Amino acid sequence: MAVFSKGLALGAMMAGLTAVPVMATETIKAVVIDGYPARALWVKEFSNFFIPEVDKKLAVTGNYQMDWQESYGGSIVKPKGVLEGVKLGLGDIGIVTTIFHSSKLPSQAIAAVTPFVAADARAVAQAVDEIAKEFPTMQKEFAKQNQIYLATAVVLDTYQIFSTTPITSSKDLESSKIAGAGLNLRYLEAIDNAAGVRGGLTDFYNMLQTGLVNQAILWSEAAKTFKIAEVAPHMLSIDFGAVNSKTVTVNADYWATLPDEVKTALQEVAVMYRDHVAGLTMDRAAASRDAYVAAGGTITEASAEDRQAWANAMPNLAAEWSATLNDKGEPGTDMLNAYLGKLSDAGYTGVRDWAAE
Repeated sequence: MAVFSKGLALGAMMAGLTAVPVMATETIKAVVIDGYPARALWVKEFSNFFIPEVDKKLAVTGNYQMDWQESYGGSIVKPKGVLEGVKLGLGDIGIVTTIFHSSKLPSQAIAAVTPFVAADARAVAQAVDEIAKEFPTMQKEFAKQNQIYLATAVVLDTYQIFSTTPITSSKDLESSKIAGAGLNLRYLEAIDNAAGVRGGLTDFYNMLQTGLVNQAILWSEAAKTFKIAEVAPHMLSIDFGAVNSKTVTVNADYWATLPDEVKTALQEVAVMYRDHVAGLTMDRAAASRDAYVAAGGTITEASAEDRQAWANAMPNLAAEWSATLNDKGEPGTDMLNAYLGKLSDAGYTGVRDWAAE
């Protein structure tokens, strides 16, 4: 009789256990967009690093899993269309190339207006990202575009000059046509009769090959990836410095629907992605220069005197930038000083003090 009673009790207990509801994993769709191809460093690492790291974080609790739908290379938006695409909800998450949007995202130009300071993607990425989180200006600009700022990405160690003809100094650029993007075209105001021609990274090969331009402002990893040595086999190592040109953003309406756990995972991984991409950029910089030479390119190092003369002949873009923000009621001067201070603390002082004028 006792055995029978124990059996009944055990059966009742097991029935009770099976009646406890099991929490189902919720699947959340995320459409990721960029107009650049999957082979571009920052796009490749979004697939290979950002997405797996978010999945790892969410797997700890098992409450949520992401259904990632990646669309790159112009299938939804072109490179210049990511900002608008995320704003309209064509993508939930985007990698915005900020240099195309100087009027809508003016504060994002903080590194571009301070050339000849730091040829270090890691230092610049961290400094810009900290400025974005310590001052409201950058996040407010993205909010106007219906987007949430996650993190800055720096994908270039330093801008250089790539040329179809031999080049040994800035003098060789006089009366030349030079491709660039965004504010780096204004660097050419220091060169007599140089004409800047606006273009995108995916356009530069054809622009150089067809003779539309004689030179292009690029960085070594991009030159390797896009085979620039085939059409511009001469590089002047001028070291303009690293520039933030990518920002990971999320559509604000989509963001509002996300559980806090998913939001936290995206924010944490965005910072990890920032440092990961910057680290890869620096790790690959030397190898990319070697690959450029192996592909038939030659590299000439600009002299310290040439760099100093170029910097001194440029307009003070930083002063213009900060004044424009100040006039809008934003703390432009404070942002500039804080940014240069962060780089100085990291060991980088420019050949020209942009904040002192």
